[in-house]
Amino acid sequence: MKTRIYENVGLLCPRILLPKKEVDYTKWAVIACDQYTSQPEYWEAVREFVGNSPSTLNLIYPEVYINKKDKAEIIKSIVEYMRKYLSEGLFDEYNGFVYVEREINGKTRKGLVVALDLERYDYNKGSHTLVRATEGTILERLPPRVEIRKDALLELPHILVLIDDPKGKVIERVSENKEDFERLYSFELMKDGGHIEGYLVNKKLEKKVGKELEKLANPEKFKKRYKLDSDSQVLLYAVGDGNHSLATAKAIWENIKSTAENKEEVMNHPARYAMVELVNLHDESLKFEAIHRVLFNLKKDIVKELKLYFGDAFRFSRKPKEEVIEAVKTKKSKGKQFIGLITDSQKTTGLLKITNSSSGLAVGTIQEFLDSSINSGLFETLDYIHDDDAFCSLSQKPGNAGFYLPAIQKKQLFKTIIVDGALPRKTFSMGQAHEKRYYIEARKIR
Repeated sequence: MKTRIYENVGLLCPRILLPKKEVDYTKWAVIACDQYTSQPEYWEAVREFVGNSPSTLNLIYPEVYINKKDKAEIIKSIVEYMRKYLSEGLFDEYNGFVYVEREINGKTRKGLVVALDLERYDYNKGSHTLVRATEGTILERLPPRVEIRKDALLELPHILVLIDDPKGKVIERVSENKEDFERLYSFELMKDGGHIEGYLVNKKLEKKVGKELEKLANPEKFKKRYKLDSDSQVLLYAVGDGNHSLATAKAIWENIKSTAENKEEVMNHPARYAMVELVNLHDESLKFEAIHRVLFNLKKDIVKELKLYFGDAFRFSRKPKEEVIEAVKTKKSKGKQFIGLITDSQKTTGLLKITNSSSGLAVGTIQEFLDSSINSGLFETLDYIHDDDAFCSLSQKPGNAGFYLPAIQKKQLFKTIIVDGALPRKTFSMGQAHEKRYYIEARKIR
């Protein structure tokens, strides 16, 4: 089976593995491993539901368990399950892009599963590659992920990558022709994940995808679209969800490349590419959500520490939780940033107003405070939470505190990345936790 590569736009047509039709796809597909990281009960319920059925749950490492003492055994089990599923003939193989439609919360998100060339990707801030991170990469989060992926036989994508296609010439054009494609799957996702369908894109439309992406990547049109100077390099793909997973794939590839004896032959290695789902930034179902911060086991008075750090630029007004959340979502004032503080006490639940911050975004302002507090003994641990209900529940537990943050406007994203580089880490999420990508497709990387 000949591999098809669209080199100008950094795409590989992947050889996709999907379970045979008799497999229960609802039990096969589980949500991205970096969700519900402070809610082990979610993952325990998934394990109970899956039982002994074939499932991607056996092929991933939910990050809620990342600090378990038997981590090495869990990773070993993942590789063994991959080998088991392959040897038992669990999969059918398809060569092509997969068009995906997911219906959730009354909306339909459209996507295209492809493989991106990691040679065209750099996650460092200020990079000028075709594929770029949208937010800062936390380097200390990579080693455990590298450990999981380095011996993996398969990759399973939960990465969502954005393209800025206001006229809808790429994914939407594919959608219009889906009736001409082979339908690969159609089923209900577990745990309120909605309904999802996947179609194998035919070669005719596949080539059109390549041509339309080339048009978006035309250097002169790119500079004109964003009003850029002549030195600006094309940004075609911005990583929306899964920054650290793509960075992990990059780290593995760089290691394979640097240790290979045959430097020319290694460039054909399957690990050079990473499978992702492309989504149009202008997809009507796509909503940017803030990623909030929850501090566990506070050791000091949080309001006093904030005042010490921000000084005269800081104001705090006590308000009920509901008013705090509404104010963060609606208040806008030039030169001022509004951040919610939610705790188990009415005395320390309220609205923060910070003026003249060195960061242009509220998330950057509060992250600078948190980074400065890591070694001060203010809190024991920190987690990043997408879902509002989960955030409020965790923040109001005794001894905890949470910072509720405003969402950024998605129309600002590409221009901000091009001009300023990556946003502060964990700035935004594309939807609530249950809306994240579920693992379905697989691909051999060994």
